Amino acid sequence: MRSAEMIEKRTVARQRVLKQGTLAFAGGRVDCTVRNISEGGARLDNVNPMVLPPSFLLVIKNDQFERHCHPVWIRDNQMGVVFD
Repeated sequence: MRSAEMIEKRTVARQRVLKQGTLAFAGGRVDCTVRNISEGGARLDNVNPMVLPPSFLLVIKNDQFERHCHPVWIRDNQMGVVFD
């Protein structure tokens, strides 16, 4: 059930998934879990935003998926990203 405070702002619905991902950037990589994804963005879990640059590459190795992206929201260890 959604909270009354949560307002849907996406223009494209996201598909629920549970995939291992990696955020790659100059000087490092951070593992994450991809929880939902669409043509325009994704929700990532188990992310420490303190170690990330303003933009990075989301890699889902099992799907041969790579997209440049940047965060649009951060909450605890969760992050919403939009694909550039």
